[in-house]
Formats: sequence, C-alpha cells, structure tokens
Amino acid sequence: MAVSYFNEMFDGGRVRAPYARLEDWVAAMPPEFRTMKQEEAEALFRRIGITFAVYGEGGDPDRLIPFDMFPRVFTQSEWRRLEKGIKQRARALNAFLVDVYGRGEIVKAGRIPQHLVYGNEAYEKAVAGFTPPKGVYSHIVGIDIVRTGPDDFYVLEDNCRTPSGVSYMLENREIMMRMFPTLFRENRIEPIDSYSEVLRRTLASVAPKKCDHEPTVVILTPGHFNSAYYEHSFLADLMGVELVEAIDLFVEAGFVWMRTTEGPRKVDVIYRRIDDAFLDPLCFRPDSMLGVPGLMDVYRSGGVTIASAPGAGVADDKAVYTFVPEMVRFYLGEEPILQNVPTWQCGRSEDLKYVLDHLPELVVKEVHGSGGYGMLVGPKASKEQIEAFRDKLASDPAGYIAQPTLALSTTPTFVEEGVAPRHVDLRPYCLVGEQIELVPGGLTRVALTEGSLVVNSSQGGGVKDTWVLAE
Repeated sequence: MAVSYFNEMFDGGRVRAPYARLEDWVAAMPPEFRTMKQEEAEALFRRIGITFAVYGEGGDPDRLIPFDMFPRVFTQSEWRRLEKGIKQRARALNAFLVDVYGRGEIVKAGRIPQHLVYGNEAYEKAVAGFTPPKGVYSHIVGIDIVRTGPDDFYVLEDNCRTPSGVSYMLENREIMMRMFPTLFRENRIEPIDSYSEVLRRTLASVAPKKCDHEPTVVILTPGHFNSAYYEHSFLADLMGVELVEAIDLFVEAGFVWMRTTEGPRKVDVIYRRIDDAFLDPLCFRPDSMLGVPGLMDVYRSGGVTIASAPGAGVADDKAVYTFVPEMVRFYLGEEPILQNVPTWQCGRSEDLKYVLDHLPELVVKEVHGSGGYGMLVGPKASKEQIEAFRDKLASDPAGYIAQPTLALSTTPTFVEEGVAPRHVDLRPYCLVGEQIELVPGGLTRVALTEGSLVVNSSQGGGVKDTWVLAE
C-alpha cells in the first residue's frame, strides 16, 4: 500500500501560497545554470571550511555537508504557532530540570517514574540541590520537528545539551543571499543574522551573582579534532568572544580564569561544547584531558555559569521525552501546543510485546543514541536487520523506544534529474536566559536519498535554507 506524503509546495497539483514565487524561479533556471550554481555553493562551503566529521569509516573523516539550493518556506502564521510551541516546551524542560535537581515534585506526584530520572545515566548527582542562575539549565534548546500535514507538526526529539548545526543555518542563508540576490529582493524573508547577538545576550544574562562587571563569555571546545569544531570557532568569531580549550583555563581563588597575553582574566560564562563526563577530571572522568580541574567547585559556589548546565541531558533522554507533554501540564498548567510522536517504551512489557509484533512497521531508537546511529527503520530494513534488532531488544529492552513510521512531509529538492520531493525535518534553536528567544527559521535537514526518512548528515542527509515569510 502506497503511503501518501504531504508535499509542502504542491496541494492537489496547485502550488501552495508560500512557494508561489519559487515556481517561476525554478522554471527559469536551465540545468546548466543550476549545475553551475551548485558547484559555486560547494566551492563556497569548501572555502569557508564547513565540514562535518564521520569517524570509523576509514579515509578522510571530514566531509562537505551536501547543500540543497531549493529553500524550504513557512508562512508567518505557521511560524508563529511553531515559535509559541517551541518556547512553551523550552520553559517546561527547564522547569523539569530545576525540579528534579531540587524537590522532585513531578516524581513525587507520580507523573514520571523515579527510575527514569534518578536512575538515568545523564542525571548528574554532582549538581543535585544546586539551581543555576535564572533557573536555566538548558540555554540552547534544539527541538527537532517533523511535519505530516498542513497543520500537523510533531516533536521528534529534544536536544538540551549542546545541539549543533546552527552554523549551517546561518551559512545556508549567507550563501543563498550571495548566489540569488534577486530572489531575496522579490521575497520578503525574515532575517536570521541576529542569532549571534541574541546568543551572546542570552549567555551574558545568566552570568552568576558574583559577576559585578560586564560578563566575560567564552566558548569551551574539545579542540580542532572535534566534528563540530568549525561551528565552535564560527560562533566565537560572530559573538566576538574567545574560543578556548581546557589548557587556556584554570581555577584559582574560587573563580575560573583565562590565560591571556595581558595576564589572567576572570571568566563568568562558559558556553561548553564538550560532554558532562569530560568537564572536570576532579568531579567526573579522572582521565579527561578536555576539562578544567576544579571547574565544578567554582560552578556550585556561584563563581561561573556553565551553559548548558551539567546534568541538562536528563531532560532530552528519549525515554524521558515521552513525558514532556505531561511536564507542560504539570509545570505550566497548559496543554501542549506541539505534540509528541506516539512512543512505545520497550522497558514496559506490554510496549515491548507490541514492538516485537510490529517491528517491520516501526522506527526503533536507542534511548541514548544520536546522529541516526543505532536505529532501525522497519519498513526500509531487511529481514536480517529486523531479526538482529529483535535480539537487541530482548537483551536490553529498556535501552530502546519505538515510534510509528511517520509520513514525513517533503519539499522540492534539486537532484540529478531535476527537482524531486525529499523528506525533511526542522531544528529551530531556542535560546533561554533572562528571556526566551529564537530567530525565525532553523536548520532544515533533508534526506537526499529517494524514499529515505533519515536526514542526519552522518547518514547521507543534506541541509537547505529555511525561510519564514514576513507579513
């Protein structure tokens, strides 16, 4: 039986209003011109140095992320609804984090099982009882959203730790404006270039109480071998802040200091792009060469802010994800604007039975997995792959969740034979500090392989510019 997918450009053969002006743009573009522009885009990406890393496959791990020139378009009314739902979700997730590292009211009320929180490997006992400045644990929330119809949007997962990809969002726009200036003059598109300014303002707004001056913000990177290093340096340049590694920082007299050519300088806010386990060898992994010894003591004493906070990952665990709508109701007293994808928790015996009986129809994911790895897309899997996953579920059922195979929407995408529909998702970046803000748009990821539902760049996906039309 053929599955019907919502095409974001065409409705019953007619072009939907958001894409009206793109129809003529495509029609007027001869194949040789399109090829030339595609090569120009790739050359720009290479010159700028936008690559991502794929490890374990041999050869050069640095890859050029595929860029599709056909933009994805949202109307202002569509975006307003998404923005409202994203901000609501970010508020609820942060309220949950403050609660579970404090009184644990949601657990006491029986709204979420205790073991999913306190037995979670992402729960950091080292910060229990501590509330970060402004009550914000997750300062940059990347919420992955899929669309299945004109008015149907679902949250696929939440990213509360260090969501990546914002550099692609910004560079996609920059390259599109450079290559097709006339297109931007003919369409009123909301700008996104304020992102770095909003990010810096957000980080500065959560400086610790001990900060009595203009906050010094730094980005802490694992170094140039990290897959997202380009993004770390890109954001540091845009914000006008220092990009530092562990060797550049030290702890003394209850504060974190940065080594500079003019002597030590106190650091107030650290936008960290390394995992919790590597932040401080005196608190977490003792073999970490990427962290700053004593950092957590300074953090807990209110001498520095770490964004996002250690322990924020317990909120984006894929098993905890199923309870986010309940968080919205519990903490905000509101109904969720954005719905979750229906999810089976394989740690529950009745859910596991259903999943095992319907494996060929479902998407199964590791609870702690990311990047499109460790997952089964049932309708696209071989019998051997399905049976291998059946064994995995039998040996560690609590390590997996399952979801129906959604009919992800498609957008027009340039392919070798011309233009064809390909499946997409969206990752907007919600910045949480004294205020909650996000720029109009996000990173649209596209599954370039025909029929594929996996959009991750590590699995062959690409990216495209995301437009929100101004009123």
